[in-house]
Amino acid sequence: MGRETIGMQAVLVVGTGSQEWEVPASAVSSSYNFTESVQWEPSCHYRPLQGGARITADMPPRLEGTWVSTRCEVRPGPEFLTRSYTFHASRQFSVLQHYYSDGGCEHPAYSLSVRGKLRLRQASWISRGATEAEHHLGKVALAVHSPAAAQKLAARLAPACEGHPALGRMAPGRAYELYNTRAGRSCLAALGFSMTEMGLVRVETRQHHGVPGGGKKIQELFLGDVHTEWTQRTHHRPTGYQQPLQNAMHHIHPCPVCALVYRSTQQRPPVLPRAPAAALALEGRWVSERCEARPSVLFLTRDFTFRPDRHAWEGVYRHYSDPGCSRATFTLRAAGHYAVGGPSARLPGATELAFKVTRAKVTPWDESSLRLLNGTRPGHCGPPGRWETGVERDVTPTAGCSALGIKLPHKEYEILKAELDPWKHPVLFTGERPTDGLSPDRPQRRPTSFQPPLALCAGGKASPTHRSGGAPGSGGSNSQQVQSATSGSARLAQLGLLAQLGLLAQVGLLALGAAACSWF
Repeated sequence: MGRETIGMQAVLVVGTGSQEWEVPASAVSSSYNFTESVQWEPSCHYRPLQGGARITADMPPRLEGTWVSTRCEVRPGPEFLTRSYTFHASRQFSVLQHYYSDGGCEHPAYSLSVRGKLRLRQASWISRGATEAEHHLGKVALAVHSPAAAQKLAARLAPACEGHPALGRMAPGRAYELYNTRAGRSCLAALGFSMTEMGLVRVETRQHHGVPGGGKKIQELFLGDVHTEWTQRTHHRPTGYQQPLQNAMHHIHPCPVCALVYRSTQQRPPVLPRAPAAALALEGRWVSERCEARPSVLFLTRDFTFRPDRHAWEGVYRHYSDPGCSRATFTLRAAGHYAVGGPSARLPGATELAFKVTRAKVTPWDESSLRLLNGTRPGHCGPPGRWETGVERDVTPTAGCSALGIKLPHKEYEILKAELDPWKHPVLFTGERPTDGLSPDRPQRRPTSFQPPLALCAGGKASPTHRSGGAPGSGGSNSQQVQSATSGSARLAQLGLLAQLGLLAQVGLLALGAAACSWF
């Protein structure tokens, strides 16, 4: 069995040699025995997911057990839900998805009970660090929880589920079978239901020391991302992840939501406690809580500073070739201004904003990034002269960098939401990047779901410091980055991804993040 080890975030991958679990050759070195470790600076040690954490990722992943949501989740649409997934050693799985009519998951609308089989296949050649899998559905049943939800669902499903005897008289609390192995899938398509998320699987185990609440072992299950376009989600092949589920036996403490979701049934969905309101106070420095993965094979960390007195922001996007964020490819530093709008009508508690990007600088860290930038036509990516590894160059005078898809100036319509984590520390959610890579450059493209949260960094220093093999970081930060010895950017270029990058593009500005094609 192979194991990938991230010493908060260095990676170790070992192939087993079996055909079923052959790890892609590009992910393995004959002398793979990394000892690098990444420690977060003391001013950010309070963050439970980073202080003193050691991460391992087994390949193939060990799925047995129950995995649950840790908060009210938001999917594109928006849809509000909680999830409980149980996997058995027999390859059988059972899933409970509870959907709500409100953004706090206080008012259940309906629940889906799903049963089927999952077969793990090979390590993914596209989404590095993940395992590909195939699933087979056995049964899908629906239970509504209010007369209003029953009426709404009946109207939605009736045209597609013609002949279903129960849809016209659904009663709260009763289960109605929408699909079995002998029936067609027309009812599922009308519901927008899909389990394509099962096509991509990753399990991370974090060993913590000194974590608030006393927990030392935390396991998280990452399943494939859901397409941001409703019409595409039923046949989308994921290359990124959703918010992770946590193992019910090994989760962060305290986690009041975990217990409620774990004890839920299809007839008795969890009703989450009302979260304390948190005002959107942007001032300060906000940083990624972990190495983040994005669709289209992107790995990065985000680092933002807001100055409300000047309506100014600056973002540093550090890109890597591996899921542990230990092999840097390039860094993008961008800056501009923002305007705060009103409350969101679609996402309760969120605020609409508009961001403008006016300046950008780029630092290459590996040879592939260097070749890409030096191959750009003069006048299309920074001032004359050759790029050098580890040297930051300003691409503002050339209105961006065509090689990376950066165009200046650029405007994006965003949505932000502030919350408090279980330890009452502020976290900031920014809009999810469109799966198709298009920029939210008009109001109707404003996101309807969120990326992983950013943590407020006390004292303004939160960058990871690599203890070995470090190359000097860029972007106005005191961090050091490990210079890549692998061809991360080449992999992206071969996949035709760099050409897709839009301003916030690979970086996914404030988005802050990287779905390919977008800035603010």
